[in-house]
Amino acid sequence: MTGIVVDRFAGHNPAPMRILIGCETSGVVRRAFAAYGHDVWSVDLLPAEDRSNRHIIGDIRDYLGEGWDLLAVMHPPCTRLCNSGVRWLRKAPPGRTLEEMWADLEEGAALFSDCWNAPIERICVENPVMHRYARERIRNWAKPQTVQPWWFGESAFKATGLYLRGLPPLVPTRKLVPPKKGTDEHKSWSKVHRASPGPERWKDRSRTYDGVAEAMAAQWTAAWAREREAAE
Repeated sequence: MTGIVVDRFAGHNPAPMRILIGCETSGVVRRAFAAYGHDVWSVDLLPAEDRSNRHIIGDIRDYLGEGWDLLAVMHPPCTRLCNSGVRWLRKAPPGRTLEEMWADLEEGAALFSDCWNAPIERICVENPVMHRYARERIRNWAKPQTVQPWWFGESAFKATGLYLRGLPPLVPTRKLVPPKKGTDEHKSWSKVHRASPGPERWKDRSRTYDGVAEAMAAQWTAAWAREREAAE
């Protein structure tokens, strides 16, 4: 796919957006937006899996003020922010202390807050459902849209919170029918939650599904086109 694709509400191709994809090493979301002709970069502390020259190795906070039209932070460290990990704030796991758990929470909440409150008009920050201690530490916190991969043609369960500012909620594109609980197919769809422990588990669990990335790129490109048309 080349060039910018616009929807039926736009009369012409708008200028491309300058887009920063934060906390992503897979390149899935970066490539989805690049396919629509945008000037898109990714940044993470780790190198990109696809070795793209459009990937920056560094702290996303060092690049937030560089005139982006859209910021999508896909996988900020969330272990200490999400409901599933709140128990570790009361009793630390083996080898860790409660002081370390709360320090991790403060660090994760600060990163989320800095990205969410960045001087960028259109922002999406991905994160699981957060507990109250995290919400209390994030400035201007807002309720997320919760989406599932199977809304976008992916045979998988993974409830994902999209915290959106200046962007429309995603509309399901190829909604599937989930299999019945207890079936082998249901277990297959739950592979993210059933992943075996290991050094790559975090990477596999955080990866954005292609269908979700494509919906973001297509729908937010269309919204950008409508904005440009209305401004003329």
